[in-house]
Order: sequence, then structure tokens, then C-alpha cells
Amino acid sequence: MENTADSSTSSQNAAQAVPREPIEADAVIIGAGPVGLFQVFELGLLEIKAHVIDSLTAVGGQCVELYPDKPIYDIPAVPVCTGQELTDNLLKQIEPFEPTFHLGQEVTVVERRDDHRFNVETTAGTRFITKTIFIAAGVGSFQPRTLKVEGIEQFDNSQLFYRVRDPAKFEGKNLVICGGGDSALDWALNLAGKAESVVLLHRRDEFRAAPASVAKMKEMCDNYEMQLLIGQVTGYETEGDKLAGVKVTGADGVTRRLPLDHLLVFFGLSPKLGPIAEWGLDIERKQLKVGTERFETNVPGIFAVGDINTYPGKKKLILSGFHEAALAAFAAAPYIFPEKKIHMQYTTTSPKLHKILGVETPVFD
Repeated sequence: MENTADSSTSSQNAAQAVPREPIEADAVIIGAGPVGLFQVFELGLLEIKAHVIDSLTAVGGQCVELYPDKPIYDIPAVPVCTGQELTDNLLKQIEPFEPTFHLGQEVTVVERRDDHRFNVETTAGTRFITKTIFIAAGVGSFQPRTLKVEGIEQFDNSQLFYRVRDPAKFEGKNLVICGGGDSALDWALNLAGKAESVVLLHRRDEFRAAPASVAKMKEMCDNYEMQLLIGQVTGYETEGDKLAGVKVTGADGVTRRLPLDHLLVFFGLSPKLGPIAEWGLDIERKQLKVGTERFETNVPGIFAVGDINTYPGKKKLILSGFHEAALAAFAAAPYIFPEKKIHMQYTTTSPKLHKILGVETPVFD
């Protein structure tokens, strides 16, 4: 599947040319997932321009990187959309605000200046002097947990995959899918019937996936539409320079050969806060503590929204992150416009917001 997020942001991506002098900014957003993108929108309504930094090379965060085709059902007024569709719609929504994206780089330095602004620096050498920072980094810097079999990494992204970016690639192929969580079950169910064969391999007969997915998987196994094996990959076999099969050791201690064309591994993510842990922020279980009135961290001017934050009653939902982004934007405005009184306005009726959004003010009879 074509990643439309790449083309949507190419004209705004500042990663190619690193300025020699620091970029002076009102707001820097760390994280270009759905909540980070909506933070752009909420800031834009207050006439605050944002720079967005992400370690990935495309916007969309986990929604696009891990589950671009997975349906999402709990976005208000949108009965169903994929992670890619949600990202594309958010990009369209923030077009009037012309954010600048700095992709493929990670923030390494955040320092408070004497003038109460912040120095921010990335791995690409991009530097900012910004009045506010919004951390929308999801679970932090994450990498898939890999298969621990010596030498098998030589097949990464040719026959061994930890993410599915193009499902059509696996049609008509013999697949072995490792894992017992939602990702493994979702892709096994999705690809069964499209692939030549699907074998789900899990180390035990208990699953971390949704019960409905487990029931559906077992039903398909009963109907010989796919197969479930209990065991672990302990080796592999090759034919020439190709991966031909894996060696699977079962609970009985017997090792069997399992032929395949492609091996898909979904052992979950290994989240790391990375440099965020060194910025002097209050951290609780690898999450940033915030208050629910402002979603501001213990450092004035640094806000945290989305899955990266924690507070009493926190729910890790995209819609919760959208709410947090709205309140964080209003809380940040006095840092950026200290002499300006910020009034609450509605996009339905405000001529000023209509002008900002580039739409005509409706006339009601």
C-alpha cells in the first residue's frame, strides 16, 4: 500500500536541509502520531505555528508504522477508518496551519534557557529555540522485539518481517506467523485465505489477544483454513541464499522443520523513553506525570499529551489524546502571547476562526 503520508508532507519536511542557525519557534511538538497532528490543529486555531519532530520517516506514528490497515472504531463521528486514513484526514485538517515536519530525527537535547525558552536539538543537528514543547511521543522510542535466533537477521525485510506495510506481498505465499497477541492474531486472520497457507506459531496455548479473535482463529483451524502450532523457533534452514524453513521445538522437546516463504514475527514492542528520561521531568512507570487542567509536566512550558502521559484515571485512547491536546494548547497560549487575552471561540460561528481555516463564514436565514 502506498504511504500517502510521505507525499503529503514532502513539501513541509525540513529534514533534508539542516539550518546552521537555531530555528526560533513558538511550539515544538515531539511526535507525529494522531495526537501530535491534532496538537498542530489546536495550536493553529490559536494562531500558534508548530514544528513537528519524529524519529520515523513518515507521519502517523504507530497507526501507520505498525497498523496502517487495521480498522479503528472509536473516533467520534467516524464509524470506522484505518490508521492510514486517520492520518491522511488529520494531515488534510492541519493544512491551513502549514506545520513544518522534521522527520527521521530524534530529539536528544532539551534545555531551559535563561530567558525561559528552551534549546532543543535533534540527532540530525537541527536546533530550535522554542517557547513551548509538546511531547506526543506515544510509548516513546519503540522497536519491535526481535526473534532471538543467531543469524536469522540476514533475512530482515526480505523474508523476515516485524511489520506489515504491504499485505499484498504475502498473497499466495506460505506464511509462518509468530506471536500470541492482537497483532499476530489480527494478521493471521487477515491473511488466511489470501496466502497459500498460514501457520500461527505461539509458545503456549494461551493468548493475549481479544477473545473474539482467539475464537475465530480456533474456528478457522477446525475448518482447516489455517493451522496453530505450539512451540518456539530455535533455528532455521536455507536453500541457497533464501530462508526455506524454521526449526520449531515443541513442549515435548521434539524439533520439527516448518517450511515457509515468509516469516512474520509479532512479539510486541520494546518501548524506551530514551533521552526524554534525562530532561528533568517527573516520570512514573516510563510515563510523564501531568495535571488534568493543563496537561503540563512539572517543567513549566513542557506539556505531554497522548500515551506518553499519566494521571489518575488515564485511558490510552486516541480520543483522550485529542482532548488533552485541546487543553494543552490553551494552557500554552500565555507563554507565547503573554499580553494577549485568549477567548474561547467555536469553529462553527467564529469569523476569525473561519479566516484562519480558510473557509467562508456561513450565512443563516
